[in-house]
Amino acid sequence: MKRSRIKKGDQVRVIAGDHKGQEGKVLDILVKKDKAIVEEINMISKHQKPSATNPQGGITKKEAPIHISNLSLITKDGKTTRLGTKVEDGKKVRVAKKTNEVI
Repeated sequence: MKRSRIKKGDQVRVIAGDHKGQEGKVLDILVKKDKAIVEEINMISKHQKPSATNPQGGITKKEAPIHISNLSLITKDGKTTRLGTKVEDGKKVRVAKKTNEVI
């Protein structure tokens, strides 16, 4: 199983596709599909039948998954960077390639 270097809670920017340039926080990672759900990005309209919890029904908006290859991590200074790993004090940590800072 392939593991993503982008994690839940990371601040990312979309680098390709319809939402290119938009930024948001990662809400969830779908590991088997190599996709991530990013807050307020790639919104879709979903029709819902009336139910006990939603007696009105209607159209709701929700985030759809985006492929991880279309996302790039944002550093503290607001620039995008790729991620690498290195071992520090016996622990494997994520490192920003541009700034060499530990994330």
